[in-house]
Amino acid sequence: MDIELVSFRTVIAVAEHGGIRRAAVALNIRQSTLSRRIRHLEEQLGVDLFERSGGGVRITPAGVDVVRMARRLFAQLDSIVSASRSVGSGESGNITVGFSTSLSASKLRAILAGYVQAFPDVEIQVVERSRSLLLDGIRTGDVDIGIIMGELKEHRGPSLSLWSERIIVSLPAQHRLANHDVIYWTDLKGESFLLSRRDPGPDLRNIIVQKLSAPGDPPSIASWDVSNESILAMLETSSSVSVHCESWTGIAYPGVIFRQVRDASGPNYIPFTACWEPDNKNPALARFLELLRKQHHPTLIP
Repeated sequence: MDIELVSFRTVIAVAEHGGIRRAAVALNIRQSTLSRRIRHLEEQLGVDLFERSGGGVRITPAGVDVVRMARRLFAQLDSIVSASRSVGSGESGNITVGFSTSLSASKLRAILAGYVQAFPDVEIQVVERSRSLLLDGIRTGDVDIGIIMGELKEHRGPSLSLWSERIIVSLPAQHRLANHDVIYWTDLKGESFLLSRRDPGPDLRNIIVQKLSAPGDPPSIASWDVSNESILAMLETSSSVSVHCESWTGIAYPGVIFRQVRDASGPNYIPFTACWEPDNKNPALARFLELLRKQHHPTLIP
């Protein structure tokens, strides 16, 4: 049945204003037009919505039901329109954010908290994966945006540089270098390093090799398939040292101390980068990127 929504609005107006003339004035249409709409709707429904008399019109029980349901219908339509506009503007909907670092030991936690506060109606999913799985998820659309630690060479899509963290060395508290405020890479010559295979472990391994390798004398590096938290937890009872990003200094590990590590030119850094696919049109992603740019590249915001 092809019923126009305007017919239901007409019935609601007559019921609310108590008469056809007053309803026509409120709707800014002719009385004859309004009367024809009501008659046509009654014919379509096969029921009288109003009783006519010389004194005007009076709504019938069927008309009361129609008005009640029509009001509910328009309320639902308004909700659909509002929700659609909200999703389209990125103020609601959903987004999946992936990362390959510890949520408790990075700036990512503050970023997510700021996004949740700014867009409380967006459902946010957070996933932790290795870099390769994270990039696979971005390519397949399973992940909207990833925060990657270390050099990002595998991703050919758009990216946004976020921040960099200094590399620090973690030592057992009884280590011979524990009383040094700053440790130079040359001080670590001959040390055994313990690293996680997880990000940014491969990048840190490359830096250690670059800083300490000599012909025929590579540095001793053990890589375990455990988290960075587990590596730090093991150092207290180990003769090895490790290297991490500076954000890890905010977490206390018994028997482990952190020190700056540098060379003659100064500290070394690990970059953090956001990456996503160019054909991802999720409005919530656009809002997330807007927040990242505002926090890390405010001069680029018009």
